[in-house]
Amino acid sequence: LRIKYKKFKYLWIKIMAYSTISKPGLHNKTVTYTGNGSTNAITGVGFQPDWVWTKNRSSAQNHLLYDVTRGVGYYLYSNLNNAQGGNGTSALDSFDSDGFTLDGGDDSNVNGQNGVGWCWKAGGTGSTNSDGSVSSTVSVNTTAGFSICRFTQANSGPITVGHGLGAAPDMIIGKSTGNVSNWQIFHKSLGTGKFIQLNTDGAVQTVSNFWGTVDTSIFTIGSNQIEANQPSVYYCFVEKKGYSKFGQYTGNEQADGTFVYTGFKPAWVMIKRTNSANHWTMYDNKRLGYNNDNKVLYANESASEEELEIDLLSNGFKCRNTDNKVNGSGNPYIFMAFAEEPLVANVGANGVPATAR
Repeated sequence: LRIKYKKFKYLWIKIMAYSTISKPGLHNKTVTYTGNGSTNAITGVGFQPDWVWTKNRSSAQNHLLYDVTRGVGYYLYSNLNNAQGGNGTSALDSFDSDGFTLDGGDDSNVNGQNGVGWCWKAGGTGSTNSDGSVSSTVSVNTTAGFSICRFTQANSGPITVGHGLGAAPDMIIGKSTGNVSNWQIFHKSLGTGKFIQLNTDGAVQTVSNFWGTVDTSIFTIGSNQIEANQPSVYYCFVEKKGYSKFGQYTGNEQADGTFVYTGFKPAWVMIKRTNSANHWTMYDNKRLGYNNDNKVLYANESASEEELEIDLLSNGFKCRNTDNKVNGSGNPYIFMAFAEEPLVANVGANGVPATAR
């Protein structure tokens, strides 16, 4: 019996080592479209998204972020510290079975201008989670390692919040929705003693009692991060083999730049230099521009897209410029990335390897 158990254990470990999400596009998808300044049904996502992030590509307009836990028509700006905007009927009209519908209130839906929508699947409108010291409404997709947590912060800290993922988050992006406050980010490469902000170009900061314990059931918001009695939303991510990666790399300031292995063909990448002021750079596989001419948008800026080259490869991404935003000599960078397809789909004798763009 003991021998059989050991054999089963090793077989299970082997199976899990090769376990991967064979169709990443069922959980994360980028779509591009042309704005019309009115009701605009954006299709081609392939699922009903629970988190939608839109951006005008043609002109300087704000990023708008929507999710199902806060409700249709309520938005946040990734590039600003504003409180939640909208009245429930503006900007985004609906989350649809194959995409989403915008109206003239979305800055990415200006008539005749190009827009992009980045979409993630969570778990619908969510349910109550009582794992933390404050109750949270959590929309969770454990398969893809993504959850949306909406809750009201306590009047003092620290507090703990249940995330529903069953594994410790590798990255958390959060903000008070009720008042003016910065976006706060936990990234596993930085650890709980440090944080960085999404709406600014600032470097990583070290502040005691900011993030606390992050484990398989909860994350901790320390006393120095508390926005007392304010409604908040936090987006939590767990790395999944063949689908997502959250890591760091060091730049080399060469046109033949640093290569970053992800283990899949990236569909979406966001990068931030951590030791000085530089933009959050965003790339995807749907906007115009191919290796080595991929266009960039900045999560912390309203600017239209421009050229800042990286290559999206079959197994990761590679910097193709000397710009300090992504490849400064000896400088540290953190990143988050999601897959277009795993490096090898259907692992085994009939596996099909991914190819670069």
